[in-house]
Amino acid sequence: MLVYSGIAPVFLFAPPSLLLSAMSCSAASSSSSIPSPFSTTQANVGAGFAARFGSGQAVQRMEDAALLQGQGRFVDNIAQPGDAWAVFVRSPYAHAAIESIDSSAALALPGVQAVITGADLLAAQVPPMATGAPFQRTDGSACASPQRYPLAVERVRFVGEAVALVVADSQEQALNAAEAVAVDYAELPIVASLQAALQAQAQVVDSAPDNIACQASHGDAQAAAQAFAQAAHVVQLRLEHQRLAALTMEPRATRAQWDSQAGEGGRLLLWTSAQAPSAVRAAVAKTLGLPAEAVRVQVGDVGGGFGMKSIPYPEDLALAWAARATGRSLRWMAERSEDFASATPGRDICSHAALALDAQGRILALRVHSDANVGAYPLALGVVIQLLVGPWVQTSVYDIPVIDFQFRALLTHQAPIGAYRGAGRPEAIYNIERLMDEAARQTGIDRIHLRQRNMIAPTQMPYTNAMGQVYDVGDFPRMLEQALALADWQGFAARAQESAARGCWRGLGIASFLEWTGGNVFKESVTVDIRAEGDDGQGVVEVFSAVNPMGQGIATSLAQLVVDVFDLPLEQVRVVLGDTDRGNGFGSSGSRSLFTGGSAIHTGAQQALEQALQLAAQALEAAPQDIGYQGGRFTVSGTDHSIGLFELAARQTDGVIALAHTNRVDGPSWPNATHISEVEIDPATGEVQVLSYSGMNDVGRIVNPPIVRGQLEGGALQGIGQALLEQIAYDPDSGQLITGSLMDYAAPRAHHAPLLLRTEMDTSIPCRNNPLGVKGVGELGTIGATPCIVNAVADALARAGHGELCAQLQMPLTPGKLWGYWSGRTAQQ
Repeated sequence: MLVYSGIAPVFLFAPPSLLLSAMSCSAASSSSSIPSPFSTTQANVGAGFAARFGSGQAVQRMEDAALLQGQGRFVDNIAQPGDAWAVFVRSPYAHAAIESIDSSAALALPGVQAVITGADLLAAQVPPMATGAPFQRTDGSACASPQRYPLAVERVRFVGEAVALVVADSQEQALNAAEAVAVDYAELPIVASLQAALQAQAQVVDSAPDNIACQASHGDAQAAAQAFAQAAHVVQLRLEHQRLAALTMEPRATRAQWDSQAGEGGRLLLWTSAQAPSAVRAAVAKTLGLPAEAVRVQVGDVGGGFGMKSIPYPEDLALAWAARATGRSLRWMAERSEDFASATPGRDICSHAALALDAQGRILALRVHSDANVGAYPLALGVVIQLLVGPWVQTSVYDIPVIDFQFRALLTHQAPIGAYRGAGRPEAIYNIERLMDEAARQTGIDRIHLRQRNMIAPTQMPYTNAMGQVYDVGDFPRMLEQALALADWQGFAARAQESAARGCWRGLGIASFLEWTGGNVFKESVTVDIRAEGDDGQGVVEVFSAVNPMGQGIATSLAQLVVDVFDLPLEQVRVVLGDTDRGNGFGSSGSRSLFTGGSAIHTGAQQALEQALQLAAQALEAAPQDIGYQGGRFTVSGTDHSIGLFELAARQTDGVIALAHTNRVDGPSWPNATHISEVEIDPATGEVQVLSYSGMNDVGRIVNPPIVRGQLEGGALQGIGQALLEQIAYDPDSGQLITGSLMDYAAPRAHHAPLLLRTEMDTSIPCRNNPLGVKGVGELGTIGATPCIVNAVADALARAGHGELCAQLQMPLTPGKLWGYWSGRTAQQ
């Protein structure tokens, strides 16, 4: 059951009877139990409860009961009497000078408390927000970026940029007042697209007359040129990765409260829907000129993040400043249209990719030159994703000796780019997997044989790729072989004939790939408290971690790791997350929560139990090595002399055995997979139906099988969405957002899901970089699905006699666009 201390989520396991009464459809997320792959490092730890509720068991998510009963604690549930509402006035122009802002009419309306502008923040000496990235321009100068403030100062640079903040007693009053704020704009020339940025007829900032914010080069361009000159085959593709919206169920939301009585100079309390509370805390403290300890950020339930909630937003900072300035507790909940316009989208990159191969199909070199649209303000996260993280995995599972990577970050008058599920890895894997299939078509080499010929062998592990990244383990050929059997690759011809008999084109797609996980932040701190509660000798083991819940079930997985060590029922495990007063860390992104946060919980729990063992030895007057532990009880071997874990805790100060612990894993994890899809195209309409989707996934050790399966399958559907449906679009002349609502933005629905979905996990190759052997899994499904589906569509076209069109395919493959390819009237995006 989910209960709370303040807002910070405290997760307790609900008894099965409560779960059954609350969840009439609980079987939908069940999975067959997989035996625990973990062997405890403590020989005296029992396995009774661990065998039932520990790692490897299909434990029902402890988060679900409260959510299904309407007891979740999202930001919008934290309202208090007297809260005021905030509404933002946003720019209707892509690029314009702010001539004046007249708020007099708004201030005259009932209930309006304040109208705050960028000029007010500037007068209060609020510092600019962090922009730019650790890369340079070609002349050696720093990454070019306009200054950015929580509210626009003097100029707006994208449609939806916040210009003013209205504070009123109610949301309706604030909305009415926002419409009454008169802003006088003078339109300026715009850079409306990536193509326009390259033409450089207008600029986003004077320090970048070519609109290139910064760039990065990797590899050996001269060696690559020599390899291409000597190659028997050269395959080239131009590949577009369209801009995507994260589409979290819960839009961004924040509540800010200024406590003037707290501390020496007051304290800011912020409740927000975020993936990285500590980053929000630091940004708010900087904005308000406060020490970090004077800001407390709390995060409860989060209705999805997908990377979009990884950063502090201007709205968070403006709201914090307004709360202190007005003395009111303020609430803000983004409208869906606001998230479309101003939340960070993902992708938006155009790549020119080429493979050089010898006569036998061995890859000699890979060249990728990409231009990334980072929007009006180059955020460090968005730039690093495209200029560094993506290149780390660009060679994927293949043994490619020479690379030539050139990546440029270009400025446009669009919303700043950020992280979206996969973050650079989907773009990289799409590039190489499209190239592999096209190389097979052009050389006549079977695409499976081509992949096998170039895959890194297990005997090469640990393997250092051309970007200097070290893969600790992996058996990529085995994943491929298992996937082929799972998908019944050999039986495709018969199924294709059945489709042809109905006048449809059937295609078979494949993607073999890996991904990097961890965010390159490998240290995590946790607390483990063994607490005596009540008078019956019982208690709980309470753990805190700075990783964050956002619908992915991390609290359940962490609790299972505690059960592994303490051999207690889940009802006696409490997981506390999302409170910067309890602890700080990187948060949850980059699929790092379990292999960094979980590893810290695991090793911290072991140390806490060892600490308890030493106390038990004193209480029982026995040597520690003579004491066994099982099911919450220490017993002297060969006797009935024993003491309970919580009885022992009750004897300590405040009834707690407390441990603060920091753990560092040795490096990233490299989950990998082969995914295979079958699609059917109606040549009369261009409509694509995904008939089947099969994935064999190397995810290392598994803590909770249903959670892992859900992450893989949900991620795959998002990848399918990019392949076939989704795209943020701007008007090329005005820079206006065209896809500003779910009426315009085509997100995948249930009927877009594969008719047959097979998801299997290979747990036989544990990661060597963390004590659990786990690998990050939250983004793997998304990364493989997009090239897998597009390759299936290309295969269908080739089998239908349109092989010349395969290299032209650009996402999203909507019916109109796809039909246009073979009709000779390719639809415009």
